Amino acid sequence: MLGRAAADDTVVVEDEQVSRRHARVALSGAGLRITDLGSRNGTFVDGAQIEDQVFSSPPRVIRLGSTLLRFTADIEPFQRGGVLEHEDGLVGPTLRQVREAIHRAGMRGDTLLLTGPSGSGKELAARAYHAATGRGGPFVAVNCAAIPEGLAERLFFGARRGAYSDANADAEGYVQAAHGGTLFLDEIAELDPAVQPKLLRVLETREVVALGDTRPRKVEFRLCAATLKDLQAEVAARRFRDDLYYRIGRPEVRIPSLTERLEEIPWLVAAELRRTGARLAPGASFLECCALRAWPGNVRELLCEVRQAGIAALAAGRTAVEVADLAPSAGLDITEVARRTPAPPEMQRLAIETALRREQGNVTRAARSLGMHRNQLRRWLARHGVDSAAFAGAGKRKGGASLPSAEDGERHEPS
Repeated sequence: MLGRAAADDTVVVEDEQVSRRHARVALSGAGLRITDLGSRNGTFVDGAQIEDQVFSSPPRVIRLGSTLLRFTADIEPFQRGGVLEHEDGLVGPTLRQVREAIHRAGMRGDTLLLTGPSGSGKELAARAYHAATGRGGPFVAVNCAAIPEGLAERLFFGARRGAYSDANADAEGYVQAAHGGTLFLDEIAELDPAVQPKLLRVLETREVVALGDTRPRKVEFRLCAATLKDLQAEVAARRFRDDLYYRIGRPEVRIPSLTERLEEIPWLVAAELRRTGARLAPGASFLECCALRAWPGNVRELLCEVRQAGIAALAAGRTAVEVADLAPSAGLDITEVARRTPAPPEMQRLAIETALRREQGNVTRAARSLGMHRNQLRRWLARHGVDSAAFAGAGKRKGGASLPSAEDGERHEPS
């Protein structure tokens, strides 16, 4: 039983909009049976009001009054506590186990491989790893997918003056810049194959030789890598060196998608609305809507869309953020829209703008999320007059939202 009245068979919900005896949840032979007990404000399951219904599989969200409840078969993480808001970020029950694994790797000095979908917080996890090492050195983040062809060796290992025609001075690379700290290689599956054996040698010898030099330089750093792809499959397809994978592939920690940690959504939404500087509050229907959407861009997309919804509410003179303030495409999977041939022009533009906003203007990542080559996306940008630079930094913010962050580090994304 669910309701406000205390009783032996009742889970008490402290919400004035909830009736004393509001709803009953029971297991039946056909599945989970949810019955509204004549409540004054109704019982909503996955966004739809119900009276008496059997669900063959547990629904995602039930709403009683202004209270949202989540169903889960695994209660062990929740027995250790709910979502905790620290000074440096939010950590929910699902993410707590991930955080502990990351901290163990950092304290032991292990190389760490982070996997998980785009926008799930892999760079924040890498910063948590850096903080756990206790080294206090630089945090150097490199997007391997953004390195221009032919420049990877120079950018990674540095170059001496005169090493090539435009080398007018010595230049250190990412490896030298990370000395004493952490080198974070995002999208490592995209690393230039020519650089992979040289990076492996650096990891094995802790020495780096700059382009145009013959003398090795000692370097000491921790390596954290991240990927969207299955590196074992990349190794099997001979797109990634097996010896490098064996060196960096353990321990591997998977960052769960937002749909696997629904309990964090109310806190993430509230924290993002606070960052607007206005006293904005999300309604229960708004939070329910956020919990029911797919969010293929995960936390990155959620925060970006919540910020835009907050701005829309303020423009309308309201402090309560409503479902109507959320963009129609927010949190929806637009891949199929993008692939539709021919797609209506307005849907093409909606698809590319949503992808660019989700990926903060990064054309390569936006194209990947749409299931197309980046050159095709560039043609779409030109056709619709969309400037990807206008979306750079969309949804970006300081501090951690899902995992604690260390001090600000430098993000290296060559153009």
